[in-house]
Amino acid sequence: MSTPPPQGQNPFAQQGQQPYGQPQGQAPYPPQGGYPQPGAAPYGAVPPEPPRRKVSFKLIKNIVIVVAVIGAAIFAYISSQDDANTAAVGDCMHRGSSSDNDPDLEVVKCDSSQAQYIVLAKVKGTFTELTADSKCKAEAKDFQYSYTETGDGSNFLLCLKDYAKK
Repeated sequence: MSTPPPQGQNPFAQQGQQPYGQPQGQAPYPPQGGYPQPGAAPYGAVPPEPPRRKVSFKLIKNIVIVVAVIGAAIFAYISSQDDANTAAVGDCMHRGSSSDNDPDLEVVKCDSSQAQYIVLAKVKGTFTELTADSKCKAEAKDFQYSYTETGDGSNFLLCLKDYAKK
């Protein structure tokens, strides 16, 4: 059987030390390069957190505008690929409107149900209604219709006839 330790003494304490293992007469944290400034952390400065990048409404708006402009440009380019100015001899055409002043001709596949006309000749230059007919007679004797387009530096004449589906 063991005897209980005497009252008021720590049985685990070593001679010459304060309770809980702290050396006598020293500060609990040794200074490094001097004492810390009031309000500073005892172990040195804590680096600040990196600022969070805030996505602003203005940035989102500008991105949407840029995407919309690019989309409109792509749409305009693709839709202009079947305009009358891209027509070549042998292409079939479809009339998009009933107006004689602006028939809105577009190129279609000849096996399409929309094919109405076939291009017999395409002549570059500026033509009046009278010179267009005489030019088409010289280029394609069996033409039925002439279509002229001017502006944007692409002046041309198309000599057309009805397309007979085979």
